[in-house]
Amino acid sequence: MASKSEQLLIVVSILEGRQFPRSPRHTLVVEARFDGETLATDPIEHKEQPQFCTELAWELDRKTLHQHRLQRTPIKLQCYAVDSSTSARECVGYIILDLRSVQEIKQAPKWHPLLSSKYTKLKPALLISVILENDNKPADEQFKAKKAPPRPGSPTLVPLDSGKLTAVLNEEEGFHQIGPEDVCADMFVLSVTVAFATKLEQLISSSTKLSSEGSEFFFYYTLLGNDVTSEPFQNLLSPNFEPERASVRIRSNERVLRLFLSQQPCLQIHLCCGNQSLSSTDVSLNGLIKSSADLTKHPATIEGAFILLPPNRLKPSLQTVPLDLQPTVGISVTLRAEDANNQLDVAVDNGPKTPVKKGPVPAARHERPPEEPRGLMTPSPVRKSPDRPLRSPAVSPEPQHSESEAESLCSDDRQAPPTAHGRQAPPTIHDVPVVPDVTEGDVADSSVSVSAPKISIPASAHHYCFSLDLRSVRDLRTSFPVNCVLRYAYQFFGSAAPIMTSPAVEVKKNTEVFLPQSYCAFDFAALPNQLQDTFLRVPLVVEMWHREPSSGDVMLGSVSVQLSRLLSSEKTRFLDPSGRQHWRQSCSERIPIMKADGSEKLAELCYVSVLEDLGLVKAQDILVSESSQGPPAALAPPQGPGLAETVTRPRETLEYKAALELEMWKEMQEDLFDNQLKQKELSHMQALAEEWRKRDHQREALIKKKEMEYNLLEEQLQKTLSDLEKREKALAHAEMETQRLQREMRTEHEFSVRELQDSGRRLREDCAHQVELERSKVKQLEDQLAQQRQQIQEAENKYRQLEKEFLLYRDQQNVRPEIRLQSEINLLTLEKVELERKLESATKSKLHYKQQWGRALKELARFKQREQENAMTRLKKQQQELEHMRLRYLAAEEKEAVKSEKHELQDIRNELNRLKQQEEPRGWRDAAHACANESADEHVTRLLEERDTLLRTGVYTHDDRIISELDRQIQQAMSGRNT
Repeated sequence: MASKSEQLLIVVSILEGRQFPRSPRHTLVVEARFDGETLATDPIEHKEQPQFCTELAWELDRKTLHQHRLQRTPIKLQCYAVDSSTSARECVGYIILDLRSVQEIKQAPKWHPLLSSKYTKLKPALLISVILENDNKPADEQFKAKKAPPRPGSPTLVPLDSGKLTAVLNEEEGFHQIGPEDVCADMFVLSVTVAFATKLEQLISSSTKLSSEGSEFFFYYTLLGNDVTSEPFQNLLSPNFEPERASVRIRSNERVLRLFLSQQPCLQIHLCCGNQSLSSTDVSLNGLIKSSADLTKHPATIEGAFILLPPNRLKPSLQTVPLDLQPTVGISVTLRAEDANNQLDVAVDNGPKTPVKKGPVPAARHERPPEEPRGLMTPSPVRKSPDRPLRSPAVSPEPQHSESEAESLCSDDRQAPPTAHGRQAPPTIHDVPVVPDVTEGDVADSSVSVSAPKISIPASAHHYCFSLDLRSVRDLRTSFPVNCVLRYAYQFFGSAAPIMTSPAVEVKKNTEVFLPQSYCAFDFAALPNQLQDTFLRVPLVVEMWHREPSSGDVMLGSVSVQLSRLLSSEKTRFLDPSGRQHWRQSCSERIPIMKADGSEKLAELCYVSVLEDLGLVKAQDILVSESSQGPPAALAPPQGPGLAETVTRPRETLEYKAALELEMWKEMQEDLFDNQLKQKELSHMQALAEEWRKRDHQREALIKKKEMEYNLLEEQLQKTLSDLEKREKALAHAEMETQRLQREMRTEHEFSVRELQDSGRRLREDCAHQVELERSKVKQLEDQLAQQRQQIQEAENKYRQLEKEFLLYRDQQNVRPEIRLQSEINLLTLEKVELERKLESATKSKLHYKQQWGRALKELARFKQREQENAMTRLKKQQQELEHMRLRYLAAEEKEAVKSEKHELQDIRNELNRLKQQEEPRGWRDAAHACANESADEHVTRLLEERDTLLRTGVYTHDDRIISELDRQIQQAMSGRNT
């Protein structure tokens, strides 16, 4: 086992929470799990800032802590929202604490947000601190008491080493030898008596049940190595156990015995439950040593009430607890010479003397002292009370019947059903006996009425027993105490007289009062469908009356008990005393009592109703007497003229004697049943009174303990309030600093906003100016484009005119004879050579132009690609510039094309003029036509090369206007050549 310094406590303090939503239907519970062990806080209110104020601790040594740190074992805290009505739990988040960061130095608590929180918008958090503490527990905390053993004999004796002096057991003579035998020959008796115990409930928390069934408490101590236990008891509020004296015989002399006792530690007495020590006290034996009197004449005694202290981990702050509320145990320790036995017995209330046997006796024995000087309360036999909670101290203890008792009263004797605590029950089918037929002569001698009314019971009718127990009234909403009396009537059960609870009980606000004499049972016969129809249609109305001694009763309100709920409840089987099987249905609920005017709720009533189906009714026709005080009615005698002659003395007939014996037996059974009821009621009332006294003591003890706890909490609250005042001052200072920072930030923000506004205004002005410039440029380009389009239109018109003239000329030339042209073939050949030379020179110039134009187009493509990679803010501007450049290039191209066409047209015109002036033969015209075809082929070739060059640059597509125009010219040239 590790040493004390190696024992540690991991203490997790859960202080408070923040940013939780408010939920009145739920409570908050935090569970902490570490190393397979789970600890939980008490449920608290689910509000915005829940106050947990709980410490959870785990015990371990340093080696285990080191292993957990190496394995990175976390401490997981899970926060649950618990539904107050259904006890359903829902995880709202968790927190993981790293064990490696936990130190033995106290650190300030930190806020930890809940992970995977259900409340995602609020982001709740818990204020948690974790610290390592040294667990320096005393040796007695490690104590594990033994279970109280049976008491058939004495325990086994083991010698106890006591330093230099040792107590050696002599089993034959039955004593302990201390010191040398030749010197130490005097006999002494050491006795320890556990007399009484008080305020033991202070050792148990208020949430623990004080008198749980099956849990036994006892006192345990060791006397010279002998384990001694007291008689077990079960109630800490009134520990009822017989005082017991445990004695050991010691052979020594007075000096050696005093030296031996000086070497012994304090006598430690434990209060145990099972195998755990709840508390202990130390009885110092110095009083036996310091006594200078002669032990042979005056025994040394230590007695008194010693305070029981719980272990440190459960120990409350007892410094502030009053002495009269501290748990104590009465102990008496006596050391005397064995010869002084008679004097001691006389001193202790003249009790019987303890005999000294010469044979082998146990060294430690239990004796029953005749009477201790303390006033011990003798426990009275307590019978088990009904399971009915008493929720208000103001409620007077009245006799009550639980549901189980009510059922037993209903099923004890069906021939004489019980009344509701002295209240007369309505007549039932079993109260009317069926007697044999009698004659007219016998009618005169008897008191039986012949004209009694007859009740006809169908063969399918069932025998029912309905019982109603009005348990309690609570949640009163009046400004004055009410002397409550409940009253109801239900004629279907066979009685029109109202049933009332008696006596009146006082009901106050915020209390629940249980009603005395509120149980009543009804036996009746009815058809099942008739019963169901009545229960569904007619409710049972219970009226609440206020009884005033000086004035009359006042009805405060009423409540309708829906008996249909009883029909819909689950059926259970039960057996009657004869072993026959029947069915039972029960219903228990709380319903509101409404005021007489029906405006609002007055109180709340708790009731239990039971319906028993006892099977079919055997008797078919039953007569009822006219008066309930008279004898029972009989069946009407048969009428006949010959019967009176044969029966002359009806009292001597067997039928009359049997009926008389039956009536006497019934009266005797009724008396026996009444006596049994009275005995049961008396025993129940005694048990209830005893239970009331016991619970009253429990409440008083719990109230005193609560007052002590509330005083401690009040001190803690004062400290918390002072801390809160300091925190409020700090928060006020921090708030002022925050406001100053906010003002500075606001000023800087305003300055930044003004600067942004100025820069934005300047940018807008610059953009507007740039837009105006671009608009003017676009306007100029549009004007130039219009001019170019007009020039192109004029050139096209001139071209068409020239083409018409050329066609006309060609037609004229075709008409002339070929002889005119033959003479000029040579001249045309020379001119052709010259024209070819000029054409070659023009072709070279044109090729050079095309190359320059291609380079320009490629440069334009590169420029366009470069401009597309710029910022998106300049994209529109770049597109406009590209469009403008494309238009300029198009205009220049068209201008060049127009110029070239003009030159060609001028050359053709000159050639045509020259041809017109000459008259040539037909062969000359054919040569001119061939020359024209050759020039047309060159023109088509040139147009194709220009179109392909423009398309290869990537700037133009087939949809562009210039490409479309080139395609049109190529088609016209090819069509003209074909013609």
